[in-house]
Amino acid sequence: MAAHGEPIGSKKRLDSWKEIATFFGRDERTVKRWEKERGLPVYRVPGSARGGVFAYAGELAEWLKTPNLNWEAVESTAPEAISSDEDSDRAIPANVLTIKIPEHVPDHVPAPAPAPSLRLVHAPSRLAAARTFLWLVPLVLIAASFLVLSFSRREPRFKNALAAPHRPNTEAQDLYLKGRYYFEKRTPDDLNKAVDFFTQAIVHDPGYAAPYVGLSDSYNLLREYSAMLPQEAFPRALAAATKAVELDPNSAEAHNSLAFASFWGFFDVATADREFQRAIELDPRLPRAHHWYATFLIDIGRAQEALAEIERARQLDPSSTPILADKGVILALAGKTEEARALLKQLAASQPDFVPPHKYLADAIYFPEGNFAGYFAERSIVANLRHDANAEKNVDAEQRAYARGGLRGLYEQRLAATRELFDRGTGSAYEVAVNYASLGQNHDAMKYLEIAYQRHDLLLTTLPGTRAFQSMHQDQDFRELVAKVGLPPVQ
Repeated sequence: MAAHGEPIGSKKRLDSWKEIATFFGRDERTVKRWEKERGLPVYRVPGSARGGVFAYAGELAEWLKTPNLNWEAVESTAPEAISSDEDSDRAIPANVLTIKIPEHVPDHVPAPAPAPSLRLVHAPSRLAAARTFLWLVPLVLIAASFLVLSFSRREPRFKNALAAPHRPNTEAQDLYLKGRYYFEKRTPDDLNKAVDFFTQAIVHDPGYAAPYVGLSDSYNLLREYSAMLPQEAFPRALAAATKAVELDPNSAEAHNSLAFASFWGFFDVATADREFQRAIELDPRLPRAHHWYATFLIDIGRAQEALAEIERARQLDPSSTPILADKGVILALAGKTEEARALLKQLAASQPDFVPPHKYLADAIYFPEGNFAGYFAERSIVANLRHDANAEKNVDAEQRAYARGGLRGLYEQRLAATRELFDRGTGSAYEVAVNYASLGQNHDAMKYLEIAYQRHDLLLTTLPGTRAFQSMHQDQDFRELVAKVGLPPVQ
């Protein structure tokens, strides 16, 4: 029996409870109950900022034909029996299995935010149960990667290094390519769409490495382009990249993603350097490998190599705005300020909704040279583009503080704001340290840097290049901290 004349083999996707309910001609509460009690094949997208659901019209039509499905009971069950989503979250029935990505990681690794749970209802239909099992597979695989990371930081062993490349099914490949399309747009909304498509690709083909790479890349960038916390993004990125390398050890993109998450998420300079070089060895023409390797090299103080790598990336993909933007900030950090300014201003004018040029102009050009009007204007744009209401308030407060007390007033405002967040348990010890150092209070700065190290604050990867700490470069405690983090000695 097909509902509303929908062909049984239809691949039409229904992207909300409302669309699923419309397909059956019922209300949303009813179809939610069918999903919980009768195995209606509805999928949830892990990583989605919207907590969305989706279903396929053909599968819903097949569900109606399921043997032993009492359609009369389905029709007649009282909708009042359904509790709200909030109520169901508080009291999960005994016949529901909840699977979560493990929250425990080693003491030196920040715990990820709780991952979305997935509920498997003991449905009367074998077909529905099989489909639900397939939906669980990618999450279980990523969860297994988290467990590996929880007990060991050793290099993974790959048993299939010489195996033939996996041939993905057509649907998974199409979904992966859609994910890459949105990933390249680099906006918060588009990166979340990319996460959705990569996850769907994994659902369709759990053995396909590329969507895991895409998932890792998206989480690697979401903590930069959106308000997602690094402590939430990087563990997920590392787990997905580890799984991708396990599935395809010869994937240059997988090694590249693993390198990115290893350094910016976990301070692992040696692993990052090795994995970046392995990616370039596997595919010397992969622009993203040269691009991300360049940003790694500038952070660890190898400026000339960074300039060479970013230029190689630009030659391989001359139309890439992310590569051009990062070339701008690398030029600035390498002392080529005017060349950097011209490039970043051109990008900001031609791509006004693209975050990095505005951020780099503010932090790498305007603030160091004392152009605070330009700095505040660009930081306001960044906060707005990232949909970060707290950042917008902070920029307004900093502007008022600067108007009252000049640069010292600005630093005092920053210190008060970061201390308040830290004292509430939501702030960064590293940012508190930066503001103490900016005010010349190096003893207090060092105290909070030690706290940041104990808490594995991910911002410590920027330690050598942060201007506020330049007066501390000769301090023995500071130099020892740089060494403990695993970064090259400061010059």
